[in-house]
Amino acid sequence: MDIVADALNTLKTHEIAGQRHCTVKASKLIAKILDILKSEGYISSYKTVEDGRGSKIEVELSGKINEARVIKPRMPVKKGEWPTVETRFLPAYNIGVIIISTSKGVITNVQAQDLGVGGRLIAYVY
Repeated sequence: MDIVADALNTLKTHEIAGQRHCTVKASKLIAKILDILKSEGYISSYKTVEDGRGSKIEVELSGKINEARVIKPRMPVKKGEWPTVETRFLPAYNIGVIIISTSKGVITNVQAQDLGVGGRLIAYVY
């Protein structure tokens, strides 16, 4: 079971249904992805909630997600390959964000280009 895919699917289906709140399973990777989505304006806020069965994250949606998917297999990308990867996964220039895992942490494709690093693809959102 892929918890990142499950979380992104939950976000997308709640957006399509017009709902403003949803709950996803908690993990450090999910929290870092939600930090990126918040900074990019795709979600309004989120908070971790502890219940009897474990941690969950309550997310407040902003209504801006059209597509959110994981990238499988998690392909490695070198620092010079970003334009090719962006055209493959994003609909147009400067629309959407690719989330990647690098030696600098979980960051966006734009941050990776600025830092001059490559990494492994995790997901994309637009």
